[in-house]
Amino acid sequence: MSALTQRAIARRSEISPAMERVAQREHLPAQTVREEVARGRMIIPANVHHLAGALDPMAIGLEAGVKINANIGSSPTSSSLDEEVEKLHLSQRWGADTVMDLSTGKRIDETRRAILEVATVPIGTVPIYQALESVKHPEDLTADLLLEVIERQARQGVDYMTIHAGVRLEHLPLCRHRVTGIVSRGGGLLARWMVHHRLENPLYERFDDVLEILREHDVSVSLGDGLRPGSIADASDAAQFAELDTLGELTRRAWERDVQVMVEGPGHVPLDQLEANVRRQQEVCEEAPFYTLGPLVTDVAPGYDHITSAIGAAIVGWHGTSMLCYVTPKEHLGLPDAEDVKQGLIAYRIAAHAADLARGSRRAARWDRELSQARFDFDWNRQFALAIDPDTARSMHDETLADDHFKSAEFCSMCGPKYCPMHNFRDVDWDAINTTIAQRKAERAGAAA
Repeated sequence: MSALTQRAIARRSEISPAMERVAQREHLPAQTVREEVARGRMIIPANVHHLAGALDPMAIGLEAGVKINANIGSSPTSSSLDEEVEKLHLSQRWGADTVMDLSTGKRIDETRRAILEVATVPIGTVPIYQALESVKHPEDLTADLLLEVIERQARQGVDYMTIHAGVRLEHLPLCRHRVTGIVSRGGGLLARWMVHHRLENPLYERFDDVLEILREHDVSVSLGDGLRPGSIADASDAAQFAELDTLGELTRRAWERDVQVMVEGPGHVPLDQLEANVRRQQEVCEEAPFYTLGPLVTDVAPGYDHITSAIGAAIVGWHGTSMLCYVTPKEHLGLPDAEDVKQGLIAYRIAAHAADLARGSRRAARWDRELSQARFDFDWNRQFALAIDPDTARSMHDETLADDHFKSAEFCSMCGPKYCPMHNFRDVDWDAINTTIAQRKAERAGAAA
């Protein structure tokens, strides 16, 4: 008999231990967590097998803080099991709230098993990647093979899966005149399969079967955006929104079976279209959590797309996106290494925190205030402790001050003691200033009389 999903438990007006833990982590009443999960506005990705092991339950949704996902995974040409486990540890160290294992090539099951054994954060996958490793050509994929891989990963303990069930045969002509066509790996594979066989997407046709597997293990479904725009020129086009309408339909079908749902969003969107994209997803998918890759707000900065996308991520987070999928400096260029993972996560922690501030988070505002106070007090150690990346902050400060005496001084190497505005501000005699102001007011009043 299937275990109850977190959504099913919530709809029975019960509060699970996972909900209690989320309430503690989010500083929310447990009843609020239960209500949000029951409504579908919040998910707790927690496969029953992973929950019985290392997983520390977390939540994705409008009432929770903005979350960050990190992508890791081996490829047929590079990386190893040990490297991927190390990337997981680094991702957790640098603040990833979830991690997606996008491994391709050999030893996929072994790599994922090693990751799940030690992962305290939810692990996501894209099952079609592993299914492709079992066939010679994408056209050889079958619905039964896809379902077999989904079930195998669910039994391993995967907490959420990207399922590209929203790419429909009728949507494909809408991509014909795009600048960059279809850029989603999963969406591209299914499009190729549909064109070859002249049949509907097997994941759409067998979506009820997919849901049965996910419900049995309480795997959350992340509805993939297989037709997301891969360039600014293709943003907010007919193909993107046609798929989104299907994702709204699939969201409701998943809810009917008590499967938790989040919806993936676009990749490349200019600044002026970001808010409208979020609002449209929230309306079409009835406020199911939105999970976006970026979005990148310009295409012209390869090597710096962790920056171009963090700009977009902060804005969509402000307007209601619940989880941000990080982008590394290697986006569009190659497989990220450990340093790329760090740079992507730091950029996205900044974006998520900026979004939390804009959404009125008291915890976020308190963090900023505490660091600002430490800065004004020239409490360098407190500043470093509060920084998103303490090691980098400390090394940048220390390397510019060769003399150890100056490393604790009440100035930095930018201004020095003479020009430091905060130091000079602290020396102001406020009683004298107030007396002077009062005297000048009295003098002006006397002159007017």
